[in-house]
Amino acid sequence: MTQDPGLASWLQLTLTPGLGAATIRELLGRFGLPENVLGAKRADLARLASPEALTALDSGAVARAVEHALAWLEQPGCTIVTLADAAYPRLLLEIADPPALLYCRGRTELLSRPALAVVGSRNATAQGASNAEQFARSFSAAGLTIVSGLAQGIDAAAHRGGLAAGGSTVAVLGTGVDVAYPPANAALAAEIAERGLLVSEFALGTRAFGHNFPRRNRLISGLAQGCLVIEAALASGSLITARAAAEQGREVFAVPGSIHSPLSKGCHALIKSGAKLAESAEDVLSELGAFRRTGFASTRAPAAATRAGEGPAQEPLLECMGFDPVDVDSLCARAGLPAERVAAELLRLELAGRIAALPGGRYQRLN
Repeated sequence: MTQDPGLASWLQLTLTPGLGAATIRELLGRFGLPENVLGAKRADLARLASPEALTALDSGAVARAVEHALAWLEQPGCTIVTLADAAYPRLLLEIADPPALLYCRGRTELLSRPALAVVGSRNATAQGASNAEQFARSFSAAGLTIVSGLAQGIDAAAHRGGLAAGGSTVAVLGTGVDVAYPPANAALAAEIAERGLLVSEFALGTRAFGHNFPRRNRLISGLAQGCLVIEAALASGSLITARAAAEQGREVFAVPGSIHSPLSKGCHALIKSGAKLAESAEDVLSELGAFRRTGFASTRAPAAATRAGEGPAQEPLLECMGFDPVDVDSLCARAGLPAERVAAELLRLELAGRIAALPGGRYQRLN
């Protein structure tokens, strides 16, 4: 991709301490392109920018930061997209506070493709992570790019699902695009940089500061036509993303869960406040309306029982479990079996990948 010859001016503005996004937009609105801002009299700039920011604007520290960013661009797959570029995502122009530029690693063409945000808990259950990956795989197969935040749990599962099909995935970071965070997802980030897209509005080298992630969330929703939440507590960053999506006029969807699970409370609250309930990928695609429904498998939860020859073989203990987390004592009471027999069956089912052991001595059915 050919870079804007005035990119150094964009970098100088955005890398100057004290020039926030709102101030930069005001300066651009008043003076035009960044080179015009930098060429203006400092007395004129002082009407919009603080004295400290104007001093920093021409500092050696900012000049070195600009040089570092330009050198980073020499690496394969590295791009910076500014508000003036044709590649700047149109959907971000519709939000209240679009970033002046985006640092990108990977396939920048994904910024202009139809997309769906898929977000949820970092502490996802095995079933929640499985749902996220299956849903995302189905959306990706239908032509949607999956947008998420590269966090552990639901985000990571959604990215893996997106990579598994043609729509691919975009990871929006709360750090610099050159910072591997969280470290546990470093290999996934490298795969996304190769086959999808890593994107951030934060300067290179920016560490994982807590206040950056809520700000990052508006871009996750802003890049997409809709937002699907899978497992979220009531106090959750995923709900911040969902609120941002609603404020931006995007469709909001939520997957319901057990009434006993704290990770269902946020999704249920969204549904109560008007989010659309999603039990399958088809539910979301039919609402978005513009995507083909061929080639994806249903992600609807299996029925409590199946007829002979249809689906997984029946397991009496699984029928007693249902799909809510359950402890051994409750299973013994439901099945009318001794604890030793139930423990042996649980071990067999876990090894077969039919159930997952949860904290607190509970178990959850997976299929």
